[in-house]
Amino acid sequence: MTTVDVVYKYGAVPTEGAALAIARLREVYGVRAVTFAEMEKTVRVEYDATRLTEATIHQLLRRAGLDVVERVQLYTIPPPPDPVVAA
Repeated sequence: MTTVDVVYKYGAVPTEGAALAIARLREVYGVRAVTFAEMEKTVRVEYDATRLTEATIHQLLRRAGLDVVERVQLYTIPPPPDPVVAA
């Protein structure tokens, strides 16, 4: 199992129906946890990457009624090191 987290910003506050549908995402095989951060307006989904893809998670959230605005970059890839010049 390969556990991966993905975080999305959302626009409108989820309705009660959307919140219930999102809570049921945990029943999807491969979804391990769904966590909301209301102050940042983000939702974090922990899932098994051997079972699901990030695109599938995005689609599940949209179908549940969440107004997904953008994916939050959790880390930045450092630039490659400068090439060593032989003297």
